[in-house]
Amino acid sequence: MIHPGAPREPEGMATGAGGCADTPILRERGQREVFCGLTGIIWLHRKIQDAFFLVVGSRTCAHLLQSAAGVMIFAEPRFATAIIEERDLAGLADANEELDRVVTRLIQRRPDIRMLFLVGSCPSEVIKLDLSRAAQRLSQRFSPGVRVLNYSGSGIETTFTEGEDACLAALVPEMPAEPGTARSLLVVGALAEVVEDQFIRLFAALGVGPVRFLPSRRASELPAVGEGTRFLLAQPFLAGTARALEARGARHIPAPFPLGEEGTTAWLRAAAEVWGIGEERFAQATAQGRERARAALANHRATLDGKSIFFFPDSQLELPLARFLSRELGMKPIEIGTPYLHRQHLAHELALLPAAANLVEGQHVDRQLDRCREARPDMTVCGLGLANPLEAEGLTTKWSIELVFSPIQGYDQAGDLAGLFARPLVRREKLKV
Repeated sequence: MIHPGAPREPEGMATGAGGCADTPILRERGQREVFCGLTGIIWLHRKIQDAFFLVVGSRTCAHLLQSAAGVMIFAEPRFATAIIEERDLAGLADANEELDRVVTRLIQRRPDIRMLFLVGSCPSEVIKLDLSRAAQRLSQRFSPGVRVLNYSGSGIETTFTEGEDACLAALVPEMPAEPGTARSLLVVGALAEVVEDQFIRLFAALGVGPVRFLPSRRASELPAVGEGTRFLLAQPFLAGTARALEARGARHIPAPFPLGEEGTTAWLRAAAEVWGIGEERFAQATAQGRERARAALANHRATLDGKSIFFFPDSQLELPLARFLSRELGMKPIEIGTPYLHRQHLAHELALLPAAANLVEGQHVDRQLDRCREARPDMTVCGLGLANPLEAEGLTTKWSIELVFSPIQGYDQAGDLAGLFARPLVRREKLKV
């Protein structure tokens, strides 16, 4: 992932003419309003069904997870916080001994755990607690029954979706080597099971495969990777995972992201072309899904067509969302802000965006608030911390974090995705006096 101060990719990497491929990007550095990477645990712990996420952090970290996840009524959650107390911060206790004790008790209590993630936080990084070494030590102790890995969910200079990227990158070294050079397709990014099942059926109809997913539903069933592996990114915020996969010999298939009918079709076509699938078979395999998506989108087009939209940088989904809303629903992006812009992974999205849109990488929240207030967009996509104040000023908002929690990829979710943006406008119209 590209961080402030890190070397950036050359400006000319985006391919394709038109759109925003050559549009100058305003890069801002200043006060930021985002959740930290610990938030990714909320959807990852539901996806990897035999894994447990142990945050090594403060009471604030614990409160964040509980408030973000809500109350788990029907099942014991697979995440917790090992709280760093004042004694740990003062050096009066051996933090590694305390961590070993907590992990031992956890594994004894939860024998269903097959993989344990030690998740770093701002406090654990500030006191220089080496969770990498702790993970190696504990993995040796509890193997082969439990593998212990670590990654950072710290909110220092990161945004919340980077938690998933760090988690998946930590899984890549654990993936078995794929023998030979036979091609296989790896779909990278946490997807809802219903979306995953839909993609499995589509790839089977296309004749593309074998198809595997990262993360897998069970930690004990990690997919293999090797020189024959081709991978599609299902999320735009997985730069670190992509680098780790390429280091193991896998090759990325460039494509737009599977949002809406157009994005899903282009995403599927990119894989089909690598497999040499003809246009006739492609059209036959995707026809019904494309028709369902178009019909579902038509239900929301009247509400969204012509409406202006302003994106604050938050989730890194901003560019694919802006492309979907502008091209398939007629919305007009005024400003598209994103925490980090990976030109190579987003080249297709940049080429499809309206040239008039203002592109911003990074955040200076006061300046962006000034531009948003001046523009008075019909809709503002932002984090929770900004939504209520902007609503109080008469602006209609959409929580960006909801777009990460919700199943939005694929043909059958296109209408649901459009509905997430239509509902706030419908609600405001009904509330008018």
